[in-house]
Amino acid sequence: MKRWLGFAPLIVLAALGVLFAGYALKHDPRVQPAALVGKPVPAVVLPDLDTGAKVAVRETPGGPRLINFFASWCAPCRVEQPQLMALKAQGVTVVGVAYKDEPGKTRAFLDELGDPFAVKLMDRSGRAGVEFGVTGVPETYLVGADGVILAKHSGPLTDADARDLLKKLR
Repeated sequence: MKRWLGFAPLIVLAALGVLFAGYALKHDPRVQPAALVGKPVPAVVLPDLDTGAKVAVRETPGGPRLINFFASWCAPCRVEQPQLMALKAQGVTVVGVAYKDEPGKTRAFLDELGDPFAVKLMDRSGRAGVEFGVTGVPETYLVGADGVILAKHSGPLTDADARDLLKKLR
């Protein structure tokens, strides 16, 4: 009996390995959680990058709009920036939320790559990201005129991604 007790940790470890392997084989890594789709924009208040004034994210202007979480330290955000500039040129309102970034670095990022944002907010602690369910930057949320989140896109926006998001407004 005592001999079996010595093997108990190995048996438990093997059972956990089988459990995790079974989950990993059935889990689709491309699936991104979108728990807020169909729900109102979270009631978070963030400082404006330019003025420091407190702004409620759900009350940002523009009717239908995109809310884009980005950061100066994020390489995919650099890739996405030209697409956001193209959306701005098309008249799409984009609200930018600098996620876990410093104001000076955010300003330098926007000065270098262009500023596509109608409103620029700072989420230095990442708390707004938690409220939105951000899994990593960049992430973009499509918000209808009624303040309800219609869609979520994870990763840098491409032209096709932007078209697909905007189709959901119709």
